[in-house]
Amino acid sequence: MSRPSFPLRLIQAWLAPLDGLPLRMEFGEQRSLGVPTADATWTVRFAPSALHRLIWDFEYGVAQAFCRGDVTIDGDLPSLLEAVYSRGLASRATSNPVPALVQRALRNDRRAARQSAAFHYDVGNDFYARWLDPQLVYTCAVFEQPDQELAAAQVAKLDRVCRKLALAPGMRVIEAGAGWGALAMHMAAEYGVTVEAYNVSKEQVAFARARAAERGLTDRVRFVEEDWRGIQGTCDAFVSVGMLEHVGVEHYSELGEVIARVLVPEGRGLLHTIGRARPRRVHRWIEERIFPNAYPPTLAQMMQILEPEGFVTLDVENLRRHYAHTCRLWHDRFLAQWEPIVTDVGEERARAWLLYLAGSSATFASGGLQLFQLVFSRLGNDDIPWLRPV
Repeated sequence: MSRPSFPLRLIQAWLAPLDGLPLRMEFGEQRSLGVPTADATWTVRFAPSALHRLIWDFEYGVAQAFCRGDVTIDGDLPSLLEAVYSRGLASRATSNPVPALVQRALRNDRRAARQSAAFHYDVGNDFYARWLDPQLVYTCAVFEQPDQELAAAQVAKLDRVCRKLALAPGMRVIEAGAGWGALAMHMAAEYGVTVEAYNVSKEQVAFARARAAERGLTDRVRFVEEDWRGIQGTCDAFVSVGMLEHVGVEHYSELGEVIARVLVPEGRGLLHTIGRARPRRVHRWIEERIFPNAYPPTLAQMMQILEPEGFVTLDVENLRRHYAHTCRLWHDRFLAQWEPIVTDVGEERARAWLLYLAGSSATFASGGLQLFQLVFSRLGNDDIPWLRPV
């Protein structure tokens, strides 16, 4: 057999940590790496045209080739990626570590924030409705039992947030980053509070307003198409679920000032965000294809929001495994709706989202990403439960 080509030798060296996995990689009819076909749990096939694109950045090149259809995979994609990430391979190519005090400058001013939201969320409500739960909750669910249905687990998450905030009838709540409005409507309908919910996504705000009208909640919930910097008024509780990833560390002090301005002295707040165990950048493929200007913070970085304004952390919960399971269910539902999704957005974009959901499930499962729920109040505030209210 002839000696492997230079690109194939480089790829072989890069993939050395995967030795021992039941994985086979095929590069045309003449070249393959890994176990024999009969022993393979996963088989990854590369079109010959994709080979040279993999040399300089294998992970990025594979992701791009997958989107174009130049890489095909036999076997379960999320479990393959989890096996790869658990071997530490992703830590070599994804997200280079950065010092805690040297953060990347994200262009997350008001205009950029609106553009980023439009890129990700304004794909169309019908697209998301095909694979999310009926309320279109696009954040980590909380599974009271591992086999719980997604819709019920999302309601459990909404209720968990409300109980952590100790909501009671008559309270005023401000929500930053309201998605399609499920949490705001749940707080109003189930806990008797009034909610002002801010969001920069035109598609989401329109959907939320229509859904609130259908449920007869327009007197208790107001959806505002505005950036978090434009929040006005005062509140007894401040909540943000799934928005902090889009703020950028360099704007954290500004967010802290907004919260300090609107939250009453005895109030409390909750921040729910994808996070990291240590500072890392988002992989550039994710930024280009899925989430422009995204950055999951560490807990230490989140303190830049709270500590300068005299807030104190009451409770932190890490729901990492719940988000791994949530993303897995999203992936499976997405795959089950493959043909209509391709009709909606085209095959290349559909393949990008399938890879993103599979990769997200694998990254949470292998510990590369965390999911933090953090509850806080002002220093010295004793108007808080004796124990965690969940």
